[in-house]
Amino acid sequence: MNLLHQAEAFVSELLKDKLSKSFTYHNLGHTKVVVNAVEAILQAEKLNENDKQALLMAAWFHDTGYTQGCTKHEDASVVIATDFLRDKKQSEEFIVAVNKLIEATVHDYEPKNNLEKIIRDADYAHFGSLDYPVICEQLRKEWQITMNKVFSNEEWAKENLHFMEEKHRYQTGYALTHWQPIKEKNIQMLKGNDQKELKMEKIETKSKKGKKKKDKKEKPDRGIDTLFRITLGNHTRLSGIADSKANILLSVNAIIISIALSSIIPKLDSPGNAHLILPTFILLMFSVVSIIFAILSTRPKVTTGTFTREDIEAQKVNLLFFGNFYKMPLEEYQWAVNELMKDRDYLYNSMIKDLYFLGIVLDKKYKLLRITYNIFMIGIIVSVIAFVLAFNSVLG
Repeated sequence: MNLLHQAEAFVSELLKDKLSKSFTYHNLGHTKVVVNAVEAILQAEKLNENDKQALLMAAWFHDTGYTQGCTKHEDASVVIATDFLRDKKQSEEFIVAVNKLIEATVHDYEPKNNLEKIIRDADYAHFGSLDYPVICEQLRKEWQITMNKVFSNEEWAKENLHFMEEKHRYQTGYALTHWQPIKEKNIQMLKGNDQKELKMEKIETKSKKGKKKKDKKEKPDRGIDTLFRITLGNHTRLSGIADSKANILLSVNAIIISIALSSIIPKLDSPGNAHLILPTFILLMFSVVSIIFAILSTRPKVTTGTFTREDIEAQKVNLLFFGNFYKMPLEEYQWAVNELMKDRDYLYNSMIKDLYFLGIVLDKKYKLLRITYNIFMIGIIVSVIAFVLAFNSVLG
């Protein structure tokens, strides 16, 4: 595997494992767009292999610093790239070249040479993309989540127009030929929406074919949390009630068996008490069966207690239930829970699964308890009738 393939594998795993899902724009998808943009520009540029490799390496690593937060992420990216390249025994000269290109991606940096112009044009390739409206909204969402910057539709449109017209310009021949015309169309689109009171919902939902998608309303997080908390509390209380009922039956039947064994059975060897053998047997049989069903209703189910990274990535494991992780190392469980917290849908689906399977367990408990109480009730009735008939047969 060559160095660039190793870098791709390293960065992909790093961003997948360590980058928060809050970064809806600066993520692996954006990194791959920048890498592809660099490759496209390089096809039109005559550069030596060392410069090409430095540019592609910088493209892969330029946003890895976001795994450590938004503040000075370029500096963090430089550290990560340096550690990787030194581990791969690369020369200090090559490492310095890569780091300078990463530093050139700072938003207000003025490029000083052709290589820096290439990396900066590639970093803003989305300005000249037909997908710009969608990408623009991804950045808006990221800023809202990570930096608490909230923009109205009008403010966001003005922010983008100001940056695209006043602060940004493409500098390589490839970008000016292929991306600048589309950038101009995107600017006109923003201006057109500005004239229509900047309906950014339209900008967000435009696709290459001009189709529109309906906005999804945000779920009320507080209401959802309350729903889960109350429902989980109800499930837990119902489970406790079921266990208490089972314990009552266990205790009562244990007392009945103890009394029968200590008081009645020792007297059955007497010929005068032969009539009590059948009623006593009936009483003991129903008590034993009641105990068995009571135990079944409270018997825990043993699970494997393990999971794999593939299970987490496929969202197959409910990490909220101890039975799915109790055999796993702490490091693996921490990684898995961090993955769970990064993905809102995975988190809520896990809570939903937890409630669902708790409901399944409760259904089983209460069905067995109902059977147990019926057996106990029928056993008491049949035993009393048997004892009455036995005594009547003797008296008669």
